[in-house]
Amino acid sequence: MSKILFDNVKKAFEGGIQVLNGVNLRIEQGESHIILGQSGGGKSVLIRCLLGILDLTDGDIVVDGISVKDSNKKKEYMKKFSILFQGNALFDSMTILENVKFAVSQVNNDKKAVIEIAKEKLHAVGLDDRVFDLYPAEISGGMQKRAALARAISLEPEVLVFDEPTSGLDPITGGIICNLLKGTVQSLGVTAITITHDLRVAEFLADRVSLLNKGVMVWTGSAHDMKDCDNEFAENFYKASNAILVK
Repeated sequence: MSKILFDNVKKAFEGGIQVLNGVNLRIEQGESHIILGQSGGGKSVLIRCLLGILDLTDGDIVVDGISVKDSNKKKEYMKKFSILFQGNALFDSMTILENVKFAVSQVNNDKKAVIEIAKEKLHAVGLDDRVFDLYPAEISGGMQKRAALARAISLEPEVLVFDEPTSGLDPITGGIICNLLKGTVQSLGVTAITITHDLRVAEFLADRVSLLNKGVMVWTGSAHDMKDCDNEFAENFYKASNAILVK
């Protein structure tokens, strides 16, 4: 049985705006899966549906046999996930250590243990004690991303979701974060889903890539196979991405 199953997922908004038009996708346990697509193509909506933030119009999403629509198992379902938000979503009024402690306290009520676990997770993502008492605005974007990752993994999820993880970062910092994400996923043995429009991120992080176009998964495979596949949209996406990179 697959870890995550998207079964004919459809999502329409008020006014009849159809964003997801029957998404079908299987993601295996321990897989690092990238969802690629154009801006406004439905990637973020699909993830919000996966996380139970948006209700489905039709179809189903099943994780370890539990449907996102099963209200009786909603808490069990939601505990499986943790997300690294595009904008990091750190609390501005909390120090870096307090941000991570807050997350740990959701799953552990031992105050001493909460502090130790928070420090351990911050160390695991390459942050040292010198930044613990600083506020998000006082550290770089790359450090903020590391702190947000520490907070995400502190919840001990089975599935990590990365939302445009390198957005707003310079190429060098983005590369460092990609290495960190890849190492984190491998060391924890979790399943990872990354949404991005950046082909370089996909080629580096992905076991498999799925390409979303007009609310439908039109192609799934290796990022490196996209250029020679028999899907016109996938080939064009690959060529356009590389043309931008060359410039």
